[in-house]
Amino acid sequence: MFQDSKAFSGFSVDDVKKAKEFYGGPLGLRVSEENGMLFLHLEGGAGVLLYPKADHRPADFTVLNFPVADVEKCVDDLSGLGVAFERYPGFDHDAKGIVHGEGGMPTIAWFKDPAGNVLSVLDQPASAGADGTAAA
Repeated sequence: MFQDSKAFSGFSVDDVKKAKEFYGGPLGLRVSEENGMLFLHLEGGAGVLLYPKADHRPADFTVLNFPVADVEKCVDDLSGLGVAFERYPGFDHDAKGIVHGEGGMPTIAWFKDPAGNVLSVLDQPASAGADGTAAA
């Protein structure tokens, strides 16, 4: 039914202007604003809608993952831009906040957007294309 639909995901923020500055600034994403909502334009044509919500409650789970070739370099770069990394109980984080592929999971580091939503940078699988999907 939806195989040809250009589906997209979305989540709420408490301040679209701050979200636009964060996602378009330190994260370097292409962003656009329309009707008071923010659109993130991701590699490969995917998009994410960020919408304002007066009673916004931050997601307590990861809402957006960014596969990268070098997690440590990405963490260093984002830290240099003022992004703080989270440390969650039950994981063995290094001094930078990186979990190095324990228990079959990828190397990953979590951080939050200005609205408190959880994001991550994680190892891009060697077999993945530029968009993070498995290569054919």
